[in-house]
Amino acid sequence: MRSMVPGETRKPLSELRRGVVEFCVLALIRDRDGYAFDLVRVLSSRGLLAGEGTIYPLLARLRRDGLVETTWRESDAGPPRRYYRATDRGRRALDGFVADWTAFRDAVDQLLASPGGGT
Repeated sequence: MRSMVPGETRKPLSELRRGVVEFCVLALIRDRDGYAFDLVRVLSSRGLLAGEGTIYPLLARLRRDGLVETTWRESDAGPPRRYYRATDRGRRALDGFVADWTAFRDAVDQLLASPGGGT
């Protein structure tokens, strides 16, 4: 994406990612447990996460806010792993975001598709 003002350091795609990635994480663990590395792999493959370093603070915040719960499981390939699953509160937050996102996305799509922005 391009900046709107020459020389401006704003990065709209990065800002969009930052605003939605927590809900993408909640969507991935809504109905099944997820391991942090697997979450990184899926999000990165879809262009939603730049690197592994951002997932751990995000998961810690979601846990602290009561949106995810964790369990430890033994691993065949090393130390025990922490798995994450959305709580009822996390699923409700995701449902609210989906409703807001759908309306927002539709409005943006309409403006972008219309000559003159639909005015």
